[in-house]
Amino acid sequence: MNKTNLAKFDNSWFKTGGNALKRFLWYCTNAIYFNSFFPINGIKVFLLRLYGANIGSGLVIKPYVNIKYPWKLSIGDNVWIGENVWIDNLENVTIGDNVCLSQGAMLLCGNHDYKKTTFDLIVKPIVLEEGVWIGAKSVVCPGVTCFSHTVLSVNSVAASDILAYSIYQGNPAVKIRERIIQ
Repeated sequence: MNKTNLAKFDNSWFKTGGNALKRFLWYCTNAIYFNSFFPINGIKVFLLRLYGANIGSGLVIKPYVNIKYPWKLSIGDNVWIGENVWIDNLENVTIGDNVCLSQGAMLLCGNHDYKKTTFDLIVKPIVLEEGVWIGAKSVVCPGVTCFSHTVLSVNSVAASDILAYSIYQGNPAVKIRERIIQ
């Protein structure tokens, strides 16, 4: 029986899109202004744009947010990002207008191939379409699209696409009912 051998792990093919200096400067910026209590939203928006994020108007970013690579991030208008949200965007993350990421939500663009002895890195983009609500402590996995106005309820895991105007719950998340907006 084969065994995992992390000594043979090689993700040299993976490109972050930023050189070492840019990544280091972002790491420091993220630690000081985002993954801290720093309360001034306008400065956070300015810094995201400075580092290459495509940001619409009306973005609200609460304290203690962690963003891996802002140059792989696109955020629409009137988006709310709650405390302790982690956007681990090893690949592109697209967030549409009027999306809410509640406290502790995680967007994870990376995973590993557990079937290979080398534990290869796998990266896929995430798309959250208009009006999506990702509940507190919920996880959106690599390659997932949350279609228009879906809800991923508290502490749920979206391992595959979730349908428009639907409410999903559980691990893995399953559709529990339609979302009716009045």
